[in-house]
Amino acid sequence: MATQTLVMPGEVLSEEVLPIPSNPSVALRLGPGLRHVPPSTVITTVAGSLCVDRKKNVVWVENNSGRYIPQPNDVVIAIVHHSSTDWYHCSITPHTAFTQLPQLAFEGATKKTRPQLVAGSLIYARVLSASKHLDPEIVCYNPSTGKSEGMGELKGGTVFDVSLGMARRLLLNKQKEEGGLVVLDELAGEMAFEIAVGRNGKVWVKAGGVKETLVVGRSLQETDRDALRIDEQKKLVKKLLRQT
Repeated sequence: MATQTLVMPGEVLSEEVLPIPSNPSVALRLGPGLRHVPPSTVITTVAGSLCVDRKKNVVWVENNSGRYIPQPNDVVIAIVHHSSTDWYHCSITPHTAFTQLPQLAFEGATKKTRPQLVAGSLIYARVLSASKHLDPEIVCYNPSTGKSEGMGELKGGTVFDVSLGMARRLLLNKQKEEGGLVVLDELAGEMAFEIAVGRNGKVWVKAGGVKETLVVGRSLQETDRDALRIDEQKKLVKKLLRQT
């Protein structure tokens, strides 16, 4: 479970707040909003909540400014803007340069079997590399396994915008215990739907029909906007389902 502390840009993190791994050989991992200054100084780069997960030995700053900064290993929802000989050029946020997706960066893809994507195609992908000096690169497979693991083109459905903090909570393995979310569990008990969550604040939803898709999207957005508690999330889902 992650603990949180409010921080401002430029703060030097003390050793007391950094996680101590149970295994000394496990390196400390820095997430968004932090910068390492050799040899051992860690400085915040944005204002927000400092989140420390001592079990996973990870620390990051949660910031709901709405401006997503690509980080390696993040899963994102991207929109194809145009293509060139070997690349698809995609948008994952209006604030960054186009992200590069190699045309063969799909599980088992060859020049003959690669997906034929067009402008406007939706892609669920993982950030392979990102830095201030180079355009981000994304791939539609897990680099560790070579498997797609649900990544690739997203067909049909609708994309909804949520805050970066909400996107992070939706990606937690234990949404209720660690993120205070039950909205998806409540919806899943009443209807079937597919969902893909991007760390860039995009959520793709595909349900049996337009009304059902909108119920899922509205439930997530209202839970996010109004910071609903668990009991309030349950009431919201029941209300929206009655209106369907």
